[in-house]
Amino acid sequence: MNLQQLGFTQYFETQLQTLTFYRATRLVGRIILEHKHSYRVLTEQGEFLASVSGNFAYHAFSRKDYPAVGDFVIIEQMPGEERAIIHHLFDRKSKFTRKMAGLEVDEQIVATNVDYILLVMSMNADFNVRRLERYLVPAWDSGATPLIVLTKADLCEDKNALIEEVQSVAFGVDVLTVSAVTGEGIEALKEFLTEGKTAALLGSSGAGKSTLTNALLNTDQMKVSDIREDDAKGRHTTTHRELVVLPSGACLIDTPGMRELQLWDQGDSLSASFSDIDQLANNCRFRDCKHKNEPGCAVIQAVDDGGLDSSRLTSFFKLQRELAYIEKKANTDAQLAEKRKWKQVSKSIKKMK
Repeated sequence: MNLQQLGFTQYFETQLQTLTFYRATRLVGRIILEHKHSYRVLTEQGEFLASVSGNFAYHAFSRKDYPAVGDFVIIEQMPGEERAIIHHLFDRKSKFTRKMAGLEVDEQIVATNVDYILLVMSMNADFNVRRLERYLVPAWDSGATPLIVLTKADLCEDKNALIEEVQSVAFGVDVLTVSAVTGEGIEALKEFLTEGKTAALLGSSGAGKSTLTNALLNTDQMKVSDIREDDAKGRHTTTHRELVVLPSGACLIDTPGMRELQLWDQGDSLSASFSDIDQLANNCRFRDCKHKNEPGCAVIQAVDDGGLDSSRLTSFFKLQRELAYIEKKANTDAQLAEKRKWKQVSKSIKKMK
């Protein structure tokens, strides 16, 4: 195992050259598993159980300041032990984030430093194109390339119909159909997963992410569960995010299934996900048209003419409202966090004096 196989590209090498505190006694590694208060870090010298240093924790003011699965870090091995201390977190080249579950308005990092976001959806009764629209927004925002993987192709009688439905909302995104049972599409997917590349599997429970991981690993390393017969929905099999190295040399991050993905401050990517509506809006009479009841609205006209599905426009409005709320709430919370940060800095200065 070497750092290049783990995805340590020139982007991170450039950062390393600027770190004056980096010494020969310290190692560069990648977070492959996150525990409650510690991390599994894979390095060229082996795997270590690590925790952040006191200085690291002191300067971390929010969850995004801490390591996540996929991050590169600098660690220092504790003498005679397979444990280490994390001293530094490299800047991320990409990250897939969502709002944390519950009432708290905070960012949860799902996977970092990935080249491909594999949006996994099964071709059974749980197929939902509206859910896919939601996933595409943060996927475009991540900095990685989205790739749609339709699983359980062996259970679908009309694959072309589902593929066309996906293509109608996922402009410019490659769509692959796969089956872990028959092997269909597995080789085509492997062409993206070459040495040094990293991909993250994202989708709802029962979509077949763990089964797909096992097919790519040629093992049964990931536990899998059957879907429920009454609604074709899945049970949570993967309970944590984990990075594994594939035989091809690529890295794959498997993630727990999400019943619903809550968006996080990704308004700029809404236009990319709904580029058809964005293009139609260029022909509206008014530049600030909201596509509600304004005269000369090209978007509403497209719905009336049958060129735009009304349910897609409804989905667009729903995500737009959700992002507007998150942005407003996040800005308020950020201002409070900034005040707490400078209050802490002021206290430290007073103590030094």
